[in-house]
Amino acid sequence: MSTFHPLDPLTAAEIGRVRTVLTAAGRCGESTRYASVLPLEPPKAEVRAHRPGQMCTRRAQAVLVDVRTGGCAEAVVDLRAGTLLSYRELEVEHRPYGQPAILLEEYDRCADLVKADPRWQQAMARRGITDTTHAFVAPLSPGFFDRPDERGRRLLRGLTFLREHTEDSPWAHPVEGLLATVDLIAGAVIELDDAGEVPVPSRHGNFDVAAVGPARTSLKPLEISQPEGPSFRVRGSEVEWENWRLRVGFNPREGLTLHQISFTEDGQPRPVLYRASIAEMVVPYGDPAPWRRWISYFDAGEYLLGKNANSLKLGCDCLGVIHYLDAVVAGDHGEPVVIPQAICLHEEDHGILWKHTNVLTGAVETRRSRRLVISFFTTIGNYDYGFYWYFYLDGRIELEVKATGIVFCGAAHPGTESPYATEIAPGLMAPVHQHLFCARLDMEVAGERNSVEEIDVLGVPVGPDNPYGNAFTTRTTPLRRESEAARPADPAAGRVWRVFNPDSRGELGRPRGYQLVPRPGPTLLARPEAAVHQRATFATKHLWVTRYAEDERFPAGDCPNQHAGGAGLPSWTAADRDLTGTDLVLWHVFGPTHVPRPEDWPVMPVDTCGFTLRPAGFCDRNPALDLPAPGCRPSTEENP
Repeated sequence: MSTFHPLDPLTAAEIGRVRTVLTAAGRCGESTRYASVLPLEPPKAEVRAHRPGQMCTRRAQAVLVDVRTGGCAEAVVDLRAGTLLSYRELEVEHRPYGQPAILLEEYDRCADLVKADPRWQQAMARRGITDTTHAFVAPLSPGFFDRPDERGRRLLRGLTFLREHTEDSPWAHPVEGLLATVDLIAGAVIELDDAGEVPVPSRHGNFDVAAVGPARTSLKPLEISQPEGPSFRVRGSEVEWENWRLRVGFNPREGLTLHQISFTEDGQPRPVLYRASIAEMVVPYGDPAPWRRWISYFDAGEYLLGKNANSLKLGCDCLGVIHYLDAVVAGDHGEPVVIPQAICLHEEDHGILWKHTNVLTGAVETRRSRRLVISFFTTIGNYDYGFYWYFYLDGRIELEVKATGIVFCGAAHPGTESPYATEIAPGLMAPVHQHLFCARLDMEVAGERNSVEEIDVLGVPVGPDNPYGNAFTTRTTPLRRESEAARPADPAAGRVWRVFNPDSRGELGRPRGYQLVPRPGPTLLARPEAAVHQRATFATKHLWVTRYAEDERFPAGDCPNQHAGGAGLPSWTAADRDLTGTDLVLWHVFGPTHVPRPEDWPVMPVDTCGFTLRPAGFCDRNPALDLPAPGCRPSTEENP
């Protein structure tokens, strides 16, 4: 164990050891399932004091579900000692406690229970559907509505889709007006709603070569070559590239995590971020129809972003000289599952970084930008999400999320107009919805003690200081307490948030800092009376700032599945802790509000969203002045 770094992701052997310890302690039986096994990172002081070769704390947290009784528990295992540190039962039967994340095996269990139910069979027959061989029941997280018949039960809801054959896309053929609620522990459909006489849309939604036809031949080859190899170095989980140094982690809930990110200027490395991840996302739907009004997926807390990660392929997902990292997660039975090539590292050319033409002499200086890309992709049901962290030569960090896949649809009579959905194919209605991501940014700008301020740009009223009306300036507002730091973005004011270190100053005497530059869209559009508003309160603001606490990891709480709400950020910030010169965490909410278009069908072109972190007084000057000049040359080829 001495070769580990404290922040290394869990290995297959460690995940296996969790099950061994729990079995030996009598806490794991035939009906025990593992909703998740997450690394528990050591205290920051221990991590900072660690030196290569030293022993380090290695712990894992397992969330367990007994699929026979419905009992749930949380266990913490010391991986180095092989001992059970703690075990506590979760009181899921009492409001507001939620359920652990959905198990992969529960997808099939939900579908099997629905398809075996005579009421579902009769509902299908009433629609003239007697061959249900290829019917697909989508297992969907149920939300929370405090209904007496649902309290304390482990539930999924199922909507039905048809396929004409095994490879047919089911999302093109929704069976409208048919909704099943399944108790997974009792093994029963506790409610089946059946209404409506809407025909099942018949046009297929397939997009493979057989469905689309021959591929175009007009694109000429585009080759990316690095004959001397990439400029980055990878040693274990540590990555070095130009002035950047960081560690790469992975867990089944958040997927890709980044740790101890630092940037070097003039030979002096300075920390920027202690940890960065996507800690949660919610996908609320805006259709009030009974079949969809409850839909609000928490894709990290309910489905697990990392557990559903893709194995990436060269030439398809990644281009260039690639370094892949495998990921290891726990399966439903606690066994280690390796996801080969889950994380992709590579470099990309990114156009002009800086350029100037001297109008007096004609001299031209140009430098090209390059970025290090660290990414992974995950598939949650019908949607696919790519998470791309970019590191630039000028000290910027950017997160870009790419949403693609297939839009979730219902059915209506062809030609139907709806304020809540777009007809994207005859009779196929794609509801309006949102994808709201929450990045957890554990800041460490030039050291541990940070403060944060909000900066707006605004015009100056006409008066003695602005007699001609042309003046504008910035307004800086300190965010001193958590009650002041739940903030909306304001594009009209060019609003940014600056995290700075009062103990570290540049050559101009000002505190070193980094700005969070948002790309804002609407926050949660559901009304305060909506159940999802209570459960996803984190998504009602673009920014939250909290004082660091080791157990505050997920903005909607530890168990958002079937949770009544109020957990996470609204609960933590009620303490109204001081934010001045201390260890800060920024929680940034962003993402698209999706009004579907016909062009989103049958598979959606990538829709991007994200944010930027950029140095603002962190460096003393442009840190990319010493880049080599590119090999500019005149073109000798005629334009085609």
